[in-house]
Parts: sequence; structure tokens; C-alpha cells
Amino acid sequence: MSNKEDELYRAWLERPMTRRALLDKARELGIAGVSAGFLMNTIGTRALAASDSFNWQRHKGKTVRLLLNKHPYADTLIANLENFKKLTGMNVEYDIFPEDVYFDKVTSALTSGSSQYDVFMTGAYQTWQYGPAGWLVDVNEFIRDPAETANTFRWDDVLPNLRASTAWSGKVGDPLGGPDSKQWAMPLGFELYSLSYNKAMLDKAGIAPPENLPDLVDKAKALKSKIDGAYGIGVRGSRSWATIHPGYLSGYTNYGGRDFVMEDGKLRPAMNSPEAKAFTRLWIDMIQKAGPTDWTSYTWYEVGNDLGAGTSAMMYDADIIGFFQEQGSKQAGNIAYQPFAANPEATDPTSNVWIWSLAMSNFARDKSAAWYFLQWATGSDVLLHGATEGQVVDPVRRSVAESPGFQERMQASYLEQYRRTVGQAKIYFTPQPLFFNVTTQWAAQLQKMYAGQISVDEGLDQLAERVSRQLESIGLT
Repeated sequence: MSNKEDELYRAWLERPMTRRALLDKARELGIAGVSAGFLMNTIGTRALAASDSFNWQRHKGKTVRLLLNKHPYADTLIANLENFKKLTGMNVEYDIFPEDVYFDKVTSALTSGSSQYDVFMTGAYQTWQYGPAGWLVDVNEFIRDPAETANTFRWDDVLPNLRASTAWSGKVGDPLGGPDSKQWAMPLGFELYSLSYNKAMLDKAGIAPPENLPDLVDKAKALKSKIDGAYGIGVRGSRSWATIHPGYLSGYTNYGGRDFVMEDGKLRPAMNSPEAKAFTRLWIDMIQKAGPTDWTSYTWYEVGNDLGAGTSAMMYDADIIGFFQEQGSKQAGNIAYQPFAANPEATDPTSNVWIWSLAMSNFARDKSAAWYFLQWATGSDVLLHGATEGQVVDPVRRSVAESPGFQERMQASYLEQYRRTVGQAKIYFTPQPLFFNVTTQWAAQLQKMYAGQISVDEGLDQLAERVSRQLESIGLT
């Protein structure tokens, strides 16, 4: 640091400042052309090194190798790597791939036992395969070891449902986050599933934001008829597991639906319960009458891009899609958010979550060095920078979500849907080894219902019967 930056650091130590006060002090000292987030992150890195007796330089000169998915979270992490290098004296190398090939790269590295990568990005669902196979490190051993973990890390600051959702024993029937769970991944950023809508369109049509699923179905149909060139509601529809986990499962759970139940120690499919059928009838009707004409091709990208372009009036998907579409899309400034409990009889939303996380390969060459990177990348200082200056929203740490910087950055309706939704948000799927097969088949059945090839009841009955046979074939039922 320069002498001026040293003086700024000393001033911050004497009295920690808000982002605005930090910028004012920087200008006073003649430090120009930097953001408050950069200053806070640099100061935070220096404070980490000076905060206690923890030796951040223990692995100086070593190299950690990362495998990353091309995503705004990864972009923010990469932009911050110089601070890690300064803090630890370590080097970082990384490969980054688009999502359509990324998970194949991860699976290839892990199944081969390759030591090419020490740390990689993953979703929680993938760890249900990677963990029981012995490919991941249970990082509990590091979290609980004061010789390996700085006292500033504060694992209990990470939202409890996210800690639980990234931990499992590997035994079918055991809950996520149960007493025998292994912490196979560290949350980096996550998605809540709420309603995002085009406020200008709804105002022009004289329609208030929907309160529940029957209300959403009616209002989406009305919006499609009233607004030229736009349809009512966007949700995912491709033949993929990714169609099931966002809005569909969140609303399905709110109606009392379950994917599986345990009966007499055996896993039983429950996708054809009365609650599941009642919800899915409404869901299919909504898409048929108010969704896009090519719904069966819709992924995260199409759903988000249509909202940003003004092609759709509403979206029931990840809140962060709306946030990203606010960054320069045609409809920037018009997007607002609504917490969404699909069931008219429910009082709170039951959002499922997707959690981008970091995990340590069991084939890492130096697990302690890899852990130093993991605790830095998922620590409060780095994630505060990501949430206030980068693209790492939603924040996985309570302290970051409550920070003035995050509160100032996000619009009021976003913060309200986050506050109303996050308490009950978690992974609502049952952890089991056929997750991707089951959810992809589920999406295929929804497509057949949408096309009128089968009824909702018939489609869900077929699904449950087929999954039951598959579970039996691997000894789980």
C-alpha cells in the first residue's frame, strides 16, 4: 500500500466507516478513481492478516488450482484473486468453462481421480453423487480446527438452511444437514424463487401483482390478452432437471407436495399425490394459456431475457435473474419483485434454492492450502465485496445481507421479497442418487401434459410408477 492508503487503513481501524464515509476520506487523502467496494475489500484483506494470530502466509509459494463455471459469481471471484495472493503469498490458477460443458469437465476430473484441480464450483445436487462416491472432502474437519481456520471466518454467520442444504450423510433417508452429515460444499451465492414482474406493464393494464397461484394464473392470462407483443408469465420448460427445481418445486411444496416419502424404511415416490396433482393442473393451465409459445425450449436464459426485453410481463423464477436483467436491459428500471406463496392457504413462501458452492476435491494435492482458499473465498469480507460491488447475490451470509452496503444497493421490493422468503428457503428435494434422472423424467412428463398428449393425473401416475421401478432396480424400494 502507498503512504496515503496506509493512512486510510489507520483511519478505518480507529473508526470503521460506511461506504460513503470511506470514499469521502479517500478523496480527502487524494486517492481517486477507486470504488468504495474496492477500498473496503482491500482494507478487509489487510485487516484479515492483522486480526489475530492466524498465519495466512503458512502456504506461501504454493499454487491452488480452480475449476470454475462461467457465471457472474465466478467473474466476481476472479476479479478479486489478487487480494488472496497478497494475503497468503500463494498463487492461483484456474480454468473456466460455460455451463453446457462445465459439469462434464467436473465429472471427468473426479471420476478419473485427477489431481489437476483442488477446488471447484458445484451445486448442492451434484454433491449427492460426488460425496458418497468419495470424491469430495468433508470440510468439517477444517472448519472445526482452529489451527486451520481463522477465528474471523464465523461459519455460523452462513444462513443455517444453506449450511444444511450443502451437507448430507450420503445415506438415503437421512435429511440434509442431519447429525451425521458431511459438509461437502461451502455456499458462495444462491437463488430464491419469487415473482419478478414488469411494473410498467402491470400498471398500464391496471393489474396488481398476484398474491398466489390461482391469482397468478388469472392475471397472467389477462396480461397476455391486454399487452400486445408480450405474454403473461415466464417459467422454465426444457426437458431438464433445471425445469423442476425453481418455481415449479417451490409452488409444488407450498401446496403440500413431496417428491418422496419414507415408508417402512423404504423410499417411495410421491409425485402423484392429490396435492401434487392439484398444483400441477394449475401450473400446466397457466403455461398453456399465458406462457410463451415455445415453452418446451425455455431455460434460465430465455426466461430472464424475455423479462429484460419486455416480451414477458412476469417471471416465476430466480430473484437474481431479475437483478441481472436490471443491469442494462431494455426494461431496466421497470422490474419489481414479490414474495410468492403459491397456495392461497399458506402464509409464507416455500422457496426451493439453488446454491452455487465451492467444494474441495479429495484428490487435491495440498488440502490445507486448498482450504485456505475456500475459507477466504466464502468469508465475510470477500462475500461483502461480492454483494456490494460484484454480482454475488443473493448473499449466503447474514452479516452481508444485513450490511448497509447491500441494503443501499438493492431496490426496496427486492429486499422485501428476500426478507419474506429467505427464512423458509432451503432444498426441498429428498437427497437420493437418481436425482437428475428423476427430475429430467419429471420435466418430460410436464412437456407431454402441456402438449395435451396425456392428462396431468395420468402423467404423474406414470412418473411415480416408473421411478418406483428404477428405485427397486438399485435396491432402494
